[in-house]
Amino acid sequence: MKVIRSSRTVKIPDEVDVSVKARVVTVKGKRGTLTKDFKHLAIDIKKLGKSQVIVTKWFGTRKQLAAVRTVCSHIENMIKGVTLGFLYKMRSAYAHFPINCNVKDEGGLIEIRNFLGEKLIRQVKMNPGVVVTLSTKQKDELILEGNDIELVSNSAAMIQQSTTVKNKDIRKFLDGIYVSEKTTVIIPGDD
Repeated sequence: MKVIRSSRTVKIPDEVDVSVKARVVTVKGKRGTLTKDFKHLAIDIKKLGKSQVIVTKWFGTRKQLAAVRTVCSHIENMIKGVTLGFLYKMRSAYAHFPINCNVKDEGGLIEIRNFLGEKLIRQVKMNPGVVVTLSTKQKDELILEGNDIELVSNSAAMIQQSTTVKNKDIRKFLDGIYVSEKTTVIIPGDD
């Protein structure tokens, strides 16, 4: 069964500027600019005044209607990214061999040494716009910061996947670097 019209609106805060042209959404804020292309989806994206973006799907099946909320969530994440930013904290867990992490290229590359006592140096390159730093407050903690939630979370996933245990019982060998907290760079209400 097809639904004639399904739509959702996204509210735009005052400090953010959103422009829509041919299903390409650009969001500008105090932390920078993010652009996302939605041309692969057959939906309407229009700006209503300065404070709202409306996403509409005409004559959609149930699966096609799911794209409406997905696009709205993407736009909301872009707005959150340019106003507050995204911050992921990762902790290294080890039973015997301490994992050593070194940050290179002004936070653009991380070297992981001594994982399970291996001599191999694992190098993980961060996505563009993502900066990794070693935490000064907490031992064995990494902090990833950026404006695009997809790039920040993907960088965290690449670090986690670089320390996968091979040819051993993963229930016993729990060593690795794991995401411990997902938050924003600027905490709302701390102004």
